[in-house]
Amino acid sequence: MLDIKAIREDAAAIKERLATRGGDSHLLIDEVLACDETRRKAETDKQSLQSERKQLSKQIGALMGQGKADEAEKIKEQVREIGDQISALDEQGDTAGARQADLLMGIPNLPHPDCPVGDNEDANPEIRVWGEKPDIAEPLDHVALAEKHGLISFEDGTRITGSGYVVYRGNGARLERALIHFLLDTQTREHGYEEVNVPHIIKRECMEGTGQLPKFEDDMYGIEDNSLFLAPTAEVPVTNLYRDTLLTEDQLPVKLTAYTPCFRREAGSAGRDNRGIIRMHQFDKVELVQIVHPEKSFEILEELTGHAEAILQKLGLHYRVIELCTGDIGFSSTKTYDIEVWSPGQDKFLEVSSCSNFTDYQARRMKLRFKDENGKNQICHTLNGSGTALPRLYVALIEQYQQADGSILIPEALAPYFGADSII
Repeated sequence: MLDIKAIREDAAAIKERLATRGGDSHLLIDEVLACDETRRKAETDKQSLQSERKQLSKQIGALMGQGKADEAEKIKEQVREIGDQISALDEQGDTAGARQADLLMGIPNLPHPDCPVGDNEDANPEIRVWGEKPDIAEPLDHVALAEKHGLISFEDGTRITGSGYVVYRGNGARLERALIHFLLDTQTREHGYEEVNVPHIIKRECMEGTGQLPKFEDDMYGIEDNSLFLAPTAEVPVTNLYRDTLLTEDQLPVKLTAYTPCFRREAGSAGRDNRGIIRMHQFDKVELVQIVHPEKSFEILEELTGHAEAILQKLGLHYRVIELCTGDIGFSSTKTYDIEVWSPGQDKFLEVSSCSNFTDYQARRMKLRFKDENGKNQICHTLNGSGTALPRLYVALIEQYQQADGSILIPEALAPYFGADSII
């Protein structure tokens, strides 16, 4: 969440930056400040009354010692009235504080000052392109390829659960497993991430910590009256491993990677753009998370993005990197790069990774801090990126490596994991 001290210091600048996101979140800042003023005034008035009550209580003792019970009783009545006033101020302050907290939970992070300003994805600038589009005369899409080779059963997924779910079979399941192992090995062996295996069911407060709640509750799969949730991404349980934690400076950066299935209700509408496994309610993903020193977070964002790109480079897949504009950036992010891989069957780029710097937004919610060299507690910065999401990686791989004879080549880097160099 945003720092209330920063809001007090320059509310106008914060409203201006929030306004570039679109929507009306910037309009909430004035109410946040009003709640803050009410809460702080209530606390100040309470302290004044407590001081007054303390002095009166001393007088009561003195009067009782002098045998002046009647006078003491009058002051006791004043003390009781002050007690009632303090109770009212407590209620007033608690109400204002709770409202302020609710408002702050619903306000997104500030876009970085250098973030391109725009209303939607059409304003996202292209940063770089890697590789060339494969020369395929009449490319089949992944659905046709999956059906041809028996890789994926869409009917079985629908039969078992419903739309937005699939069953990988035979070489299709083996390819999915091979990709997961390849992704984890690359990030742990080459980029220094610690692999963790985390629960797939997560407490509500952890979802709030990383910013999925309350904003996106309708998109999540809640259980136990929404006190628990199925993981929408490994970002949530992995980052929350350090919630309410005080690290030492020499423990930074923390670099973690994890594979989890991910569960999201927002599978999108029917149509070519969502055909097959491009958008599903359940999908596999390998996530990268870093917890870092505030002075290094933007430098590390570039590094983390490179770690995600390395996967596509090792697989020889054509892709591009774009930077998200203010109107397209995620709720908790201040700066985001999307990596989009080329899909010959769709004749378009598909997002396969989103790499974001959240600065102190998530850490403030989670009370994730570190003690600096001067012994002062500071808020950490958090980052995460998909390293990568499996469905669209899978799509791009089988579409880009399809051959004229109908077979699918397996990239050299992946072949040892798959156990063959082609699917015939």
